[in-house]
Amino acid sequence: MVPSQNRQRSARQERIDISYDYAVCAWARHFNVSEKRVKEAVAAVGDDADRVREHLGRERKSDRPSAN
Repeated sequence: MVPSQNRQRSARQERIDISYDYAVCAWARHFNVSEKRVKEAVAAVGDDADRVREHLGRERKSDRPSAN
């Protein structure tokens, strides 16, 4: 049996908090895009990580120098 606390954690949606530079940097690395694109995506679709992932996936280009 799974404790209710664990069920709540697994059902919780991930949020992207753009008010912290380190968080934006981490999400940019996660999505392999620039920090600017993460902020633009959050502005466009909100802070839900799944929606941001979907939004960024629509444009399959990467603007990070290491991806070239």
